[in-house]
Amino acid sequence: MENSCLECGDIIKGRSDKKFCSDSCRNTYNNKFNKDTTNLMRKINRILRKNRTILSKLNPNGKSKTTKKILMQNDFDFNYHTNTYTTKNGKVYFFCYEQGILPLENDMYALVVRQEYVR
Repeated sequence: MENSCLECGDIIKGRSDKKFCSDSCRNTYNNKFNKDTTNLMRKINRILRKNRTILSKLNPNGKSKTTKKILMQNDFDFNYHTNTYTTKNGKVYFFCYEQGILPLENDMYALVVRQEYVR
């Protein structure tokens, strides 16, 4: 019994459990299969990188303040961050990689750079 390639339909030569006739067909098939997931991850990674770039541009010295208006003018997306850090007194910092923001009063934000290594 001859098997045919799941991607192109050509007859497969070699082992009986092979599903693809070549690496090219295998890659093409898997790229089509994972397209939706991969596109979603790309979109989220793009947003996270953009957020990090905005924060690093607004915080060149490692510690500063800015307003919500300035963050929004730069298209900062408040819905995406890589992690949070809660201090002992309950303040919650939101981080995009090492760049962080702390919400303050009156639509102000403290910008910080996390110095410790990831554990």
